Amino acid sequence: MVREPTTAPSRRGKIVMLVENGVRGDSRVQKEARSAADAGWDVVLLGKSPDRKAKSWKLGEARVRLLPVPTPLHRRRHEYRRAVLRAPLAYPPGPLAEYRKQRMKAWRAELNLRVIETGRSGSAIARSRLLPTRLLSRGMGRWVRLRARHTAALERRRKDMDTPLDRFTTAFWVRAMGERAWRRLDPGLWDLELAYGKVIDSLDPDLIHANDFRMLGVGARAKLRAEAKGRSVKLVWDAHEFLPGIKPWNPHPRWHVAQCAHEREHAKYADAVTTVSDTLARMLADHHGLGELPEVVLNAPEATVPEERAAEPVPGLRELCGIGPLVPLAVYSGSAAPQRGLDIMIEALPQLPGTHVAFVVPRGNSPYMQSLRKRAVALAVQDRVHILPYVPHDQVVRHLAEADVGVIPIHHWPNHEIALITKFFEYSHARLPLVVSDVRTMGAMVRETGQGEVFTAEDTADYVRAVTAVLAAPRRYRDAYERPGLLADWTWEAQAAVLDGVYSRLTGGARPRVGERMAPVTP
Repeated sequence: MVREPTTAPSRRGKIVMLVENGVRGDSRVQKEARSAADAGWDVVLLGKSPDRKAKSWKLGEARVRLLPVPTPLHRRRHEYRRAVLRAPLAYPPGPLAEYRKQRMKAWRAELNLRVIETGRSGSAIARSRLLPTRLLSRGMGRWVRLRARHTAALERRRKDMDTPLDRFTTAFWVRAMGERAWRRLDPGLWDLELAYGKVIDSLDPDLIHANDFRMLGVGARAKLRAEAKGRSVKLVWDAHEFLPGIKPWNPHPRWHVAQCAHEREHAKYADAVTTVSDTLARMLADHHGLGELPEVVLNAPEATVPEERAAEPVPGLRELCGIGPLVPLAVYSGSAAPQRGLDIMIEALPQLPGTHVAFVVPRGNSPYMQSLRKRAVALAVQDRVHILPYVPHDQVVRHLAEADVGVIPIHHWPNHEIALITKFFEYSHARLPLVVSDVRTMGAMVRETGQGEVFTAEDTADYVRAVTAVLAAPRRYRDAYERPGLLADWTWEAQAAVLDGVYSRLTGGARPRVGERMAPVTP
């Protein structure tokens, strides 16, 4: 799409968008910011700097700022204290244990050198004088190692927090403080507030768009501060997931409890809620007692992009894999984690001779991706596994279109059951035959449209069956995309209109009449 307004749109109000990431890998927030700016809003998108250095750039007409977020509160208060009763031999929290271990090693090294020097001099008396010191160092070394082991064990217990006392204290704070318990259970949420809060206030927004549950509190508190100064600021909460049903990405046992309490406390301040599926909208309304059903804004790809971006070269998927056009290629694009089920694509390769797989992921060297590499080596299929970096979000569809199969092998988790996820729409616009696990919403859609095969999640044999069927008759599945209207609503342009309607309703800002010339970009 070439966006060339015939008349300059007037600014309709200022929107500050909040997200807890570095923006570049988040297609949804990038599209939200750009499309809102194109529709006449003054948009500032605030994200979290990955290296604690402030950064800024333009995203179309939207301004992007990445903020440094110091995290001194990510450790809970008790982690800074000595556990005199629980672990009396442990060193105090901090670097002292490692310092003492290293200091003892240095002492032993020095004594060994002195023994060698006395041996060269041939003095038995000098050697005998060193004996008490050597015995002392040996005893001290054992004592330091003992205390270091106790220190390490205490740190593990503090991370696991699975003792009866730990469970009691967690339950106590939840019972005593209710939805405010996150202040005790995960004080690190204040680090976000302290980094973003003053910046939001200085921007004087008319509307705050908070992406997901951790930014909800930041947006709500900014709204309350503005109201205390006599300014009306509207808050849109963009809920990407059903928080009680996620697999926590932080293993600390208090983390999920704290996030749920934080969300419950601040959900009531949202003037409007948007989300990613009808099912999730109903769940959020029931869970939080919302006055109205959230609007659904799918994370669909742009059907058209500005001409200057469309002209940019798109990395060739097959070229990056080093394979020709006739080699069978299955692709997975998106975040990589065990619950995403990528391991099944490796396990199946010995039963899919000649087929290659490409993983287009944000962190190719993550521990999970390294484990997949090791498994591929163990199965002797490493030459058919390709781990590739993300491309800009407006190139994803064209990048993926060179594959033969788009794979979504996610496991059964509550959030996986209730929505059509981003990669589903990206694969669809690339017109790829799909192979998806039998999660409820996505499996039902694929069965209805005929655009792919559904397999039993975590069942390698059934996955092999599905991939084999798709590779044997790809035209049958690609033809499903010729169904009139199938892809029409699965575009960001349609979703941006919904989001713009939410903004307009809350602020009273009329939609501008802007003439545009459109240039479609095809896969």
